Amino acid sequence: MFTGIIETLGIIKDLKRENDNLHITVSSTITNELKIDQSVAHNGVCLTVIAIDDDTFTVTAIKETILKTNLSDWKIGDLINLERAMKLGDRLDGHIVQGHVDQIGVCKSIKEVNGSWYYAFEYDSSFNNITIEKGSITVNGVSLTVVDSKENEFKVAIIPYTYDNTNFKTFEIGTKINLEFDVVGKYVARLHALKQ
Repeated sequence: MFTGIIETLGIIKDLKRENDNLHITVSSTITNELKIDQSVAHNGVCLTVIAIDDDTFTVTAIKETILKTNLSDWKIGDLINLERAMKLGDRLDGHIVQGHVDQIGVCKSIKEVNGSWYYAFEYDSSFNNITIEKGSITVNGVSLTVVDSKENEFKVAIIPYTYDNTNFKTFEIGTKINLEFDVVGKYVARLHALKQ
């Protein structure tokens, strides 16, 4: 379980394929605090630490994870958002995030407005995921508030701190991003669908 409040950025140092699996090695300022078997969200994808070596750690993604996320686009040198699992008793500063990406979205526009940034993202609505105005959404692991909600598109506003301390600053038009929709909203949508 995560909160969507990014702790630090990591740098991808190595990518190795082994059958259908992808081993990802990351350099990070939190590596010395990690342990084998620990869960870490990488751009919102919960992956388990399998090895630690100096300032790098390695995680493994299976085929299903690769297909449902933007992992297949990752390259050596990319910046990724990192968050360790929340501790019981901590403040929940973001929202409840499972680290289970629902689908990929695409950045459609970026607009700077008086020191902040507005990003618009498009997604395939056939998966029955929804956003609502002022509701929560996780974009590449970042807990955000929806400021404009449409059937297959939404916008978020990014303050300078978030821009500087996440990989939002690397986004361009067409960048693929990981989306995890609000878990409460998903249950409500599912119950509604079952009643029809």
